[in-house]
Amino acid sequence: MPLDPQAQALLDAMEAQGAPDISALSVSQARDMANSFREMQGELVQVAAVGDRTVPGPAGALPVRIYRPHGSPRGALVYFHGGGWVIGNIEVVDGPCRALAEATGCVVVSAQYRLAPESAFPAAPEDCYAVTRWVAEHLEELGTEPAGLVVSGDSAGGNLAAVVALMARDRGGPEIAFQALIYPVTDCADMETDSYRANGEGYLLTAASMRWFRDHYVPDEAARTEPYASPVRAADLSGLPPAFVAVMEFDPLHDDGAKYAERLREAGVPVTLQRYEGQIHGLFWLGGMCGRYQTLVEDVAREVKGALG
Repeated sequence: MPLDPQAQALLDAMEAQGAPDISALSVSQARDMANSFREMQGELVQVAAVGDRTVPGPAGALPVRIYRPHGSPRGALVYFHGGGWVIGNIEVVDGPCRALAEATGCVVVSAQYRLAPESAFPAAPEDCYAVTRWVAEHLEELGTEPAGLVVSGDSAGGNLAAVVALMARDRGGPEIAFQALIYPVTDCADMETDSYRANGEGYLLTAASMRWFRDHYVPDEAARTEPYASPVRAADLSGLPPAFVAVMEFDPLHDDGAKYAERLREAGVPVTLQRYEGQIHGLFWLGGMCGRYQTLVEDVAREVKGALG
């Protein structure tokens, strides 16, 4: 399918403005650029309540933002933002998390984990696991019926959600009912897949940027094959929660998500793989620019509601 006209218009505008590739920027410059995505998310969905607090982490307090939907919440969804483990924050995903709270009916807890290169692997997954444990232990305080716990995230956040599901299985809890992975990174070692070669330039996220992210996050090459860095390389994926995996047609990470869904299915894990034709990486941060964003939110909500009954 051809590139979506709205995505093409965005790419053309960025090219006209001379937007540099992230791989050419310093870490601080890249973080500043990531904040500009807040301007592309359109009108914010109104939720019943939003609040910030901190929760205990392995190396100190971790900021979280809690979104309570209208009505009686059923279950909690822990969200991990994207940004290559280096950029992004809970502010950048404020719009999407508001939308998820209202669409799913869950209390959404958006987690700010430690970023690389200041805190390299495995800091981020350990932080995300700690937040997930805290949420599981405080469902009553969060004001939700104990319908179940969901982990979700986009891009690097999708990687972290998948890894938290692995950690919870390996460490005896908490029990996770569902994982919703939005164009996740699943392999930090192999960046030579067909989709990296076909979509590595010209579609917002580039192969060069992914290598820049990876090199900051997992500088130790030997660690890149560890399952908590590259979940698709786990020897055994059985016993994991059911999954929804979203992949974009014009995305270097397309094959990462598709392969992970295939491996989950082979391990007997129920999985829905949804391919968004004509779409680029970053759709979940582009609510005001690309109409298919709403479809993605609705698809995630349908799958989460189905998992939580």
